[in-house]
Amino acid sequence: MNSNFAHRHRVGRLTLFMILCLVACSALAGFDTAPAQAALQRLLPRHQAQLTLVALDGQGGDRYEISGTAGHIVVAGTSPATLLAGVETYLEQVTHTSFGWPGDSVDRLPATLPAPTSSISRTAKVPDRFALNDVDDGYADAYLDWHRWEHKLDLLALHGINEVFMPIGTEEVYRRTFREFGYDDAQIRAWIPAAGHQPWWLLQNMSAFGGPMSPAQFERRTELAKKIVARLRELGMTAVMPGYYGTVPSGFKERHAGVSVVSQGEWVGFKRPDWLDPRDPMYGRVAAAFYRHQRELFGDSTMYKMDLLHEGGRAGDVSVGEAARQVMQALQAAHPDARWVILGWQHNPPTAVIDAVDARRLLIVDGLSDRYDGLDRERDWHGVPYAFGAISNFGGHTTLGANAGIWLSRFPEWHDKQGSALRGIAYMPEGSGTDPAAFALFTALAWQALPAEPAPWFVDYATYRYGGPDAHASAAWRMLATTAYAMPSNDWSEPQDSLFNARPDLAVRTAASWSPESMRYDAGRFGHAVCELLKVTPALRHTSAYHYDLVDVTRQALANQARLLLPRIGEAYASKDVPRFHALATQWMDDMGMLDRLLASEPHFLLGNWLSNARRAARSDAEAAQLEYDQRSIITSWGDRSGADRGGLHDYANRELSGLVSGLYAPRWQRYFDSLAQAMASGSPPAPIDWFAMEQAWAHSRDVQRTTPQGDAWQLANDVAAKLELCPRSGPSAADLP
Repeated sequence: MNSNFAHRHRVGRLTLFMILCLVACSALAGFDTAPAQAALQRLLPRHQAQLTLVALDGQGGDRYEISGTAGHIVVAGTSPATLLAGVETYLEQVTHTSFGWPGDSVDRLPATLPAPTSSISRTAKVPDRFALNDVDDGYADAYLDWHRWEHKLDLLALHGINEVFMPIGTEEVYRRTFREFGYDDAQIRAWIPAAGHQPWWLLQNMSAFGGPMSPAQFERRTELAKKIVARLRELGMTAVMPGYYGTVPSGFKERHAGVSVVSQGEWVGFKRPDWLDPRDPMYGRVAAAFYRHQRELFGDSTMYKMDLLHEGGRAGDVSVGEAARQVMQALQAAHPDARWVILGWQHNPPTAVIDAVDARRLLIVDGLSDRYDGLDRERDWHGVPYAFGAISNFGGHTTLGANAGIWLSRFPEWHDKQGSALRGIAYMPEGSGTDPAAFALFTALAWQALPAEPAPWFVDYATYRYGGPDAHASAAWRMLATTAYAMPSNDWSEPQDSLFNARPDLAVRTAASWSPESMRYDAGRFGHAVCELLKVTPALRHTSAYHYDLVDVTRQALANQARLLLPRIGEAYASKDVPRFHALATQWMDDMGMLDRLLASEPHFLLGNWLSNARRAARSDAEAAQLEYDQRSIITSWGDRSGADRGGLHDYANRELSGLVSGLYAPRWQRYFDSLAQAMASGSPPAPIDWFAMEQAWAHSRDVQRTTPQGDAWQLANDVAAKLELCPRSGPSAADLP
């Protein structure tokens, strides 16, 4: 006993000496660890005192080191955000717990944090670790409050991100700027859309829809943006802000005689903002005002995102190369040595842009790295620095899955090849916070050597995702790794969406106009993952991570079955087999009812939570109706009739939420089936249905939706598995019951 005591005493002295040495080094490293410690207080209030955070010198790239003894864990890193990335690695590798987006397993942490068996150190493979799509603020929820944004930033830091696109508050920059150029407050506010649709206004795709926002909303979002930018700076992360590339309100030419303005026409039915020719002397004046107001509100940054002529923009008689030179000149005048960030998408960026400016001041965040074969980004972009990127969902679809195998093979290949210009990663789903596995794997690319195939990584992921090893969890994620996360780069980067969410038609193959029209993986093997998740030991079932995944995977399996059922309904209708048609249509509607009940058991799948932030942001009942319509429309009709029908935007952001399935999707299908039944009975063609009118009526409705879950997720998932016969024999045995 005395020997053991002496050993522990020596270890304690060594730990204290090590901590004192690291703290001494920290004093020389030049940054405050307090913001990271404050994050730990938010994230791990019962354990943060056992974690000592130490600053390291940042020369040589971002890195972190993990060491210590039980109850005295030391994490050293080169920035507050990198310290948090080290903490997440400690949790995953040593305690087998994690923070996901969404869901975590940290409730399973022991009272005393265990020591690593040996020190752990990692250095970032790339300096640029970018996150968030241009449209994330719209599809991930434009009405998040500071508390939810704070957690979002914590999660990004925990997973090693150091650059975050932050467009919130730019509407106030535009409002102040154009007050100097002949517009009154009401005119500017009428031009700017409601918050949920603002991303496409910033992209120069649309204007006005859902507005005008009240002055109070401008103030609310400006104050939120100030907090976000301040927190990013505290954590040592870069706020990537929108730059000014020439967007002007309608009537600018009439207010300023002789100025060169290029009309941008329409984008899927919406009037695009006009483009002020950057070669015109007026452009320099407007740009200077824009950057001055932006600085006054939010301070300076080193990265500004702009995309000239996005998705069909018109250059007119403007030389695109000369326009790019003027845009870069205005940026450098306001922010010397700042970098211009450009999205790699479709034909963007034009070669004329990248050839016209200093490549050292550019960073292309590629949205297509995993979508096509035969890509050569050094050739395509003439050696301009770029970030390997992926858009694994569009519109924030709830469908889970990604081309993860392509990430694992292609990122190291591109990174290591001779003459590579790859210098970053870019995590850019159109709506973040819907696929925790994709988020965890993609961000890991920047920090560690990963296996060439998805399955080994996903088996390890299952352990820390749920808080401990479990054979059934590993089996489930091995199945998911070889199905939904093993899709090829065959012109798609996301899985198929749900036909339950589609405008009804017997021949429909996709809900959104631009989604895959068929299954991109083996639905049968995917369904077996539900059975394995149901068998996970009860001790691990109480984490929010397990709860979310069980509902998500089961929801997906149920949606996949719809692709088998709908053709059978079509066959019954074509053959005029009335009894069979009614039986199969009833089965379809029963499945949708089961889906809604399953979704209702998990807070992330509640329509009420999608709407509640908008309602809380409102200052009056009339404003609550306006903001709620903004939220409801973007996930259904999206915009007005021309955009929804002629432009094909209806259901672009379809998602499976309890309240949306039962409130709109199921009534749409029931109305359609009723019309087919009536047609069979009368011998006449089915009557046409105005789907847009039905969707708009729902979008303008004000019915109160639940914000708290109800029902037993495990039992509901088990019911789905039994009905769809996903599991061998009778599914989980009695011994597996909670």
